[in-house]
Amino acid sequence: MSGLLGKKLGMTQVFTEAGAVVPVTVIEAGPCTVLEVMEGPGRLKIGYGEISPRRLKKPRAGYFKKVGQAPRRYVRQVDFDDPSAYQPGQELKADLFTVGDYVDVTANSKGRGFSGTIRRWGHGRYPESHGHPRQRIPGSMGSSATPGHVVKGKKLPGRHGGRRCTVQSLEVVGVRPEENLLLVRGAVPGCRSGLVLIRKALKKAGK
Repeated sequence: MSGLLGKKLGMTQVFTEAGAVVPVTVIEAGPCTVLEVMEGPGRLKIGYGEISPRRLKKPRAGYFKKVGQAPRRYVRQVDFDDPSAYQPGQELKADLFTVGDYVDVTANSKGRGFSGTIRRWGHGRYPESHGHPRQRIPGSMGSSATPGHVVKGKKLPGRHGGRRCTVQSLEVVGVRPEENLLLVRGAVPGCRSGLVLIRKALKKAGK
């Protein structure tokens, strides 16, 4: 297990040797700095992105002073198979992955605000002709006297998006270490310039 923090840059397409089109997401993967080798389970605390020391609150500034590293905008703990092979201050770059690897990408999905059941859950509409009074309502709330209350788990309007989600088993189709870029097959969560966490996949596609 290993991983990097990065930034989603957008989507494009590449072509295979056979001429097939492959949609890919371009991710700026690192460079990340090893801030600390954690005790216990195999974990590293890594930082990504520059930030002015003047923008740090005192507890956060004190942590960077304690570990003796330059301030980083984002700090996360990531599992590594052999954390003892890394030292504080070491840089991790996109060459941590190779073409053909499978990765899990975690990010916050785009926030859609308060949405109805059609947009949020994909519900169908009521009839839109012959004078039907409503088209987008979520349906019956309690089925009259039985059971006489809203069924637990009923899909209703509410906040849509803005959740932490993971897309598993995406193939790495391109690595550009000199630019710290990864080309990952398919789409990943979040908006452009959003923070993403790229980790070695727990399982390969189809398994």
